[in-house]
Amino acid sequence: MRSLVKRRWAFAAVAVPLVVAVVIPATSSGAAPKTTKAHHEPSPAAIVAALDTQYQAAVKRNDAATMSRLLADDFVLVVGSGVTITKSDLVNSARIKECTWEHQEEVAGSQTVRVFGHFTAVVTAQLWEKGTCTDGSKPDAHLWFSDTYVRSHGHWRYEFGQASRKL
Repeated sequence: MRSLVKRRWAFAAVAVPLVVAVVIPATSSGAAPKTTKAHHEPSPAAIVAALDTQYQAAVKRNDAATMSRLLADDFVLVVGSGVTITKSDLVNSARIKECTWEHQEEVAGSQTVRVFGHFTAVVTAQLWEKGTCTDGSKPDAHLWFSDTYVRSHGHWRYEFGQASRKL
């Protein structure tokens, strides 16, 4: 009995660190390499990080075509007030240049990408938006967001976003 208990503890002492060393990096992007070792291709975390940065740059330029390409057709953004915004809302706003953005970018060093399996990734970062809108408003705020990307048919699409200012 004692030798069985010793073997179980010995197994646990080896297995638990092994699981932590293998499983956690595979499911978390914080320590994810920029490229996969086998093929030297960008990792899913690197791809999604770049796509989210491209999306913010497209918003800043009012680049409706790029925004439309990156957003899923059933995209929804939920903002802190509870309002939901669709892909067509965002693309149309860019087309008519509803706001002109001086700043619309992630705060350096704030972006984290977490990859879940092969088909889902979540980007969290702090965004600085500053601009002038046709309704006379002049947004100037830092806010936190989480953007969910889903891979389908070999392409990552921005499916869902949630953003909130400091409460």
